Amino acid sequence: MDQDSRCTAERELLEAVSRISTFSTTSPSDEEQNQPNDEISCQVIKENPEKDDLQDSNASLSPNSSMTTKELQEYWRNEKRQCRQVKLLFEIPSTRIVEHRLSKYVMYKIIILQTGSFDSNKSIIERRYSDFEKLHRNLLEEFSEEMEDVTFPKKALTGNFTEEIINERKLAFKDYLRLLYSMKYIRRSKKFIDFLTRLELQEAYGCLRGGHYTKALEILLEVIGLQERLTRGNPVSIVPTLCAIVVCHKDMENPASAFEYGEKALSRLCVHTSHRYYIPLLDTMITLAYELGKDFLSLQEKLEEWKAKKDPIRVFTLKELAVREYVQ
Repeated sequence: MDQDSRCTAERELLEAVSRISTFSTTSPSDEEQNQPNDEISCQVIKENPEKDDLQDSNASLSPNSSMTTKELQEYWRNEKRQCRQVKLLFEIPSTRIVEHRLSKYVMYKIIILQTGSFDSNKSIIERRYSDFEKLHRNLLEEFSEEMEDVTFPKKALTGNFTEEIINERKLAFKDYLRLLYSMKYIRRSKKFIDFLTRLELQEAYGCLRGGHYTKALEILLEVIGLQERLTRGNPVSIVPTLCAIVVCHKDMENPASAFEYGEKALSRLCVHTSHRYYIPLLDTMITLAYELGKDFLSLQEKLEEWKAKKDPIRVFTLKELAVREYVQ
């Protein structure tokens, strides 16, 4: 082969490699192609925003211009990760009968785990018939059309504690939860998420207010994994739980662990600086960073920048905010 032919062949080879490289970087992965469009795209504004959450959603429309390149990269990585639905599986393997002096009821053990891979962080909760019944009533108020074909196991006049009835309800409640979770608007609703997490969170915050930080932390760490899976499209919603974990670790004199969870919470608030937890968390992180010998000046700059933009207002401490959560 002469020199001109060799050069032409090499040039054609380089162009082919370039086209392949370009295609490989712009083509969506098989996983993304198989994902439904409505699950790949992010929901900036949630279906049922609370007042504070609505402000957070509006703030999320444009990242804060004061963020560093590293913070922006981490923010968009988190956003992309949150857009992909995590599919959960519900199992009810066992029950137990609880008897008090004036009441008797069945507690259903619910195991919630992620499908598609071995889930070492499965969540286990217990609910009674009346809890399911309350959930059903609440969902009917908001999702009457979606719930039109959803059947709920009726309470029998007699025989509620027989093995046959209990086993029937185990299967019925398993199918009921699976069906609810299959409906996008219901699985993202606050009422459905509260059913799966609220009782445990109420107990945890009760322990926190009583100074029982070890017990509170134990419950919060069990709940946070489930919350993360249930609220993938709304990462800001788990900030209170993360901050409660920070408070527990800090009061138990575990500053390194407190700082670790504080960073997780702060990363979810980097474009939500109007959130009620942002400044108390930032103030706590400055204290922890100073104690641990970490960079606290950048955190201090953010705090000063926020104070320069806002009118002076009464700001609660992180602990003061935490103890106010789930107050009956």
